[in-house]
Amino acid sequence: MACIPYHLYLPDALRSCAVFASPHSGRDYPSEFLKSSVLDTRLIRSSEDAWVDLLYDSAPDHGAPLLLAGAPRAYVDLNRAADELDPALIEGVRRAGHNPRIASGLGVVPRVVAGARAIYRGKLSRQEAERRIEQIWKPYHAKLALLMEGARARFGQAVLIDCHSMPHEALHNVMRDRARRPEIVIGDRFGASASPAIVDQIEAIFVNAGFEVARNVPFAGAYITQAYGRPSRGYHAVQIEIDRALYMNERTIQRTEQFGPLQTRLRGVVAELARIGMDEAQKPLAAE
Repeated sequence: MACIPYHLYLPDALRSCAVFASPHSGRDYPSEFLKSSVLDTRLIRSSEDAWVDLLYDSAPDHGAPLLLAGAPRAYVDLNRAADELDPALIEGVRRAGHNPRIASGLGVVPRVVAGARAIYRGKLSRQEAERRIEQIWKPYHAKLALLMEGARARFGQAVLIDCHSMPHEALHNVMRDRARRPEIVIGDRFGASASPAIVDQIEAIFVNAGFEVARNVPFAGAYITQAYGRPSRGYHAVQIEIDRALYMNERTIQRTEQFGPLQTRLRGVVAELARIGMDEAQKPLAAE
């Protein structure tokens, strides 16, 4: 079974300059991929942003497109550059300087999942890695770029809401000096990928909804925010990380009874996020 590169949900009418996207919630696992892995089906999902697609599924109701990964992160990582190839996994790839993501096994075709667990018994061919990039990575990013360009052309700016989840334990060591552990981490690459005004609005929306929020630590954004955030040109990209413990059992990857209430709460947040920038944005062009 071949992976679908993405699932796209469009509003009946485009009423928002926001574009919602979830690059790590894909769960269309090819059978040949599962057979080639040394991991069982639960462990191989450990680095997946499980259920994030459902948490943001109301975006089209508020006039914004929702782009979701089809392929899982363990198969191809859409939040990496296409040339972040791991020589420890892919045959014929030469080392080219130090890249901490590649060194840790988290290149565009990952070598490991969460906990540094190896996915494969041996190496993959260069041809297989390039096939995944051609069939999955490139179509996803072509569509995301088109959505961003369309929003900017119509409204004068585009705001990418890059939706992710984070392991609860990821905050244990870096947030010891805070009275309360953050439930949401907003990443704008320390101001490089979005205007301060937009990031301030995003933070205020989550805070007003009762969430504990931090910025850029420990997650400031990766390839997607770097590639799509061009604030001086009207392109803003903001990564949103949500603590998985709020809605799922991380060991079993099952939704908990808190999922429904959190989803309802986030639907209010999504409605507010979809309105960001629309007061200052250009009005949509009238149909000819």
